[in-house]
Amino acid sequence: MAAPRAAPAAGNGGVHVLRGGKRPLAGNDRSVFIGSRIREMRKAQSLTLQQLADRSNLSPGHLSQLERDQASPSITALAAIAEGLKVNLHWFFASESLVREDSEINYVVRKHERRRLVYHGDIIDELLSPNLARKIEFLHCIMPPGTGTDDDAYSHNGEEAGYVLEGKLELWVGARHFLLNEGDSFAYSSDEPHRYRNPGPGQTIILWVITPPTY
Repeated sequence: MAAPRAAPAAGNGGVHVLRGGKRPLAGNDRSVFIGSRIREMRKAQSLTLQQLADRSNLSPGHLSQLERDQASPSITALAAIAEGLKVNLHWFFASESLVREDSEINYVVRKHERRRLVYHGDIIDELLSPNLARKIEFLHCIMPPGTGTDDDAYSHNGEEAGYVLEGKLELWVGARHFLLNEGDSFAYSSDEPHRYRNPGPGQTIILWVITPPTY
């Protein structure tokens, strides 16, 4: 859900420029236009790039790259942008997905219809919750080896819990450090600064539950 262990370039908040203007994917072939949603909300609030840069502590140049979908944000960078825009981070899941008007829409998520966010380092969050209007958020997270939140601990209201389906996870909560293996689970207050990392050598897959859905 964030940038790899390699140190981010100065002033870019861990943003990684993708070759050839590559766009992140949602579901199978539906795109999550994160950049368009940042620009849409920024303009709706009559903010300049510089004003949002001041609020998020990111440079205007990198924000411009994000808005044009020429960069993929780390989770900490996207969280900073969300805070600057005064929206919850999960707002970015609301993408160009198909509109359904059947009896399943508020109850069931089919595997091929999951909405996605793709972060720097090719970390993928898939939304397993049917919508974000309930009091709980359910995520399927895939983390390639060496990726995580780096040293950037963050906090927010609520509680989190998770289950490691595959691989290993290093987890820091406050001053505590844990190494979790396949089959291990965890829970903590999101008010405590927390960060995480896949130490490798393989990918890590986690079921993540957050309440309320403020992530």
